[in-house]
Amino acid sequence: MNNFQNGNFTSDSGLKIFYFLALFLLSGCYTFDGSSLSADTKTIEVRTFPNNAPLMNASLSQQFSTALQNRFLRTSLKGTTENPDILIEGEITDYSITPTTISSSVNAPGGNIQAAQNKLTIVVRVHYENKIEPEKSFDRTYSDEAVFSSDLDLNAIETSQVQLVNERIINKIFNDIVAYW
Repeated sequence: MNNFQNGNFTSDSGLKIFYFLALFLLSGCYTFDGSSLSADTKTIEVRTFPNNAPLMNASLSQQFSTALQNRFLRTSLKGTTENPDILIEGEITDYSITPTTISSSVNAPGGNIQAAQNKLTIVVRVHYENKIEPEKSFDRTYSDEAVFSSDLDLNAIETSQVQLVNERIINKIFNDIVAYW
C-alpha cells in the first residue's frame, strides 16, 4: 500500500489524480464539436416535407419541417434558397397510431378486449445532397415511435407525442449529416 506517513495519500488517491490529469491532457487533443462538414460548407436549404402518409395529421408537415430547419440553423450554416451547399428534402411517408399491448377486461360484458397501450409511429424519407462533398450525399428512411397509455385522451397528448418523435428523427438526421459518427 502506498501511504505517506500521515495516511492522506493512498494508491486510490494517486490513481484518481492520474486519471484526472490524463483526461485533462487528452481533452486538448480532441475537439467535441463533432462536425464532419467541410469548412467550405456555408449554406443550407431545408425544404418543406409534405405529409404523404395515409393517416393525415394536418400540422405534421409544418411542425417537422420547421423543427428540422431550426436544428440546422443553430449551427454555423446559413439558410438560403439559392444554390445551397447542402440541400435536405423529402416526405413524411407514414403516420400511424396502433395498439401495442392488448388487455381484456374480465368484468366487462362479453369480456371485451381493448388496447392497454398505443404506439405513434412516424416514417420520413430524406434526400440529402452535399454539393461540397458529393460522396456524403444519401437517400435514407428514418422512423421512430412513442408508446403511450390508451387511457389517455389522444387529442390531449398527440401534439406532445408528435413533438417527441419528431425530435428523435431530427436528431438521427442531424447526426448522420453533421456529426457523421
